[in-house]
Amino acid sequence: MDLYLSDEERDLQEAIRRFARKEVAPIADKMDREDYFPRDVFRRLGDAGFLGVSVPPEYGGLGLSYRCQALILEEIARVSPALALSVGAHSNLFCDNLARNGSDSQRSTFLPPLARGEHIGALALTEPGAGSDAVALRTVAIRQGDRYVLNGSKQFITNGPVADTLLVYAKTAPDKGPHGISAFIVPRSAPGFVVARSLDKMGMRGSPTGELAFQDCEIPAANLVGPENEGVRIMMGGLNVERAVLAGISVGITAECLERSLEYARQREQFGQKIGHFELIAAKIANMWMDLEASRQLLYGALAAVTRDKRSARASAAALTFASEASTRAALEAIQIWGGYGYMRDVPLERLARDAKLLEIGAGTSEIRRLVIARELLGPGFEH
Repeated sequence: MDLYLSDEERDLQEAIRRFARKEVAPIADKMDREDYFPRDVFRRLGDAGFLGVSVPPEYGGLGLSYRCQALILEEIARVSPALALSVGAHSNLFCDNLARNGSDSQRSTFLPPLARGEHIGALALTEPGAGSDAVALRTVAIRQGDRYVLNGSKQFITNGPVADTLLVYAKTAPDKGPHGISAFIVPRSAPGFVVARSLDKMGMRGSPTGELAFQDCEIPAANLVGPENEGVRIMMGGLNVERAVLAGISVGITAECLERSLEYARQREQFGQKIGHFELIAAKIANMWMDLEASRQLLYGALAAVTRDKRSARASAAALTFASEASTRAALEAIQIWGGYGYMRDVPLERLARDAKLLEIGAGTSEIRRLVIARELLGPGFEH
């Protein structure tokens, strides 16, 4: 089901599907086994226009919708959720964020090479002591003349080890709590910026994740994004869009698991018949299809909601929570349907299962997202 994709959306979907099958599928296993990031393929994604989807054309992008952005992630995720994650962190967490909140000078300077894939972007929010409690960050930025000096550290940053340009959140008025946070563009070349280490993960291998350090890191005052001390608005709006768009990765995983399960159930014979005839196998496939359809409905609803209002939190939290949990279920059930073959690394199902789990943790855990949904439903007085 395509939920009435427009001709433009179907053309984009077909184009990225061809690209993913031709360029990404042959290296997906290498990415996972060697934790290898294919920068050359990333650059070709930029050449094809897939990295600046929502960036206005005057800054090198396509100027398309969040639904188009999610379609791209879905198709890449069917062959490599890890590459889809890196593309999402680049195109949505950084590029879309800067396109919406940056000055004209910032957009003109930083977005074109990012849209072309010449540079890689990352968002640096999470810290060792500030994960789910994102506004409790301790990185500080002190104004000194025409510069800011950053000190602190960031943890679990997607694309962090390879990023050329980062959007970094820091406290500019620590005594003001959430209302003292600002956002900054930090180039990799900034003095005092250090990639402390790359992290070895259970899944999403090939999508680099790292710890970053800012040690008297100096950046021009012109790299402040938006007004000083108003970064929490940028942060929360960006998080709502991020959750909606990244749910496309989970939808892609579920779709791939369903397709591979159908293929195997039609071919594999046991006890003299195709295993698709067995009622318990058929039930697994039916449940997988229902999860996929529900995930897509929630995804497209959330994308429409954040397009109307970036402050819309409930729909995006619901989309990513349901879709991510559904994709984990789908991957595990697909392994069960394939039996011993599914447990082998020759078939990508075990990789999809490992990759799927991250989306239950990243962009706010499933537990935190459920709180977001409940508090919005309960209304005033239940915000905290």
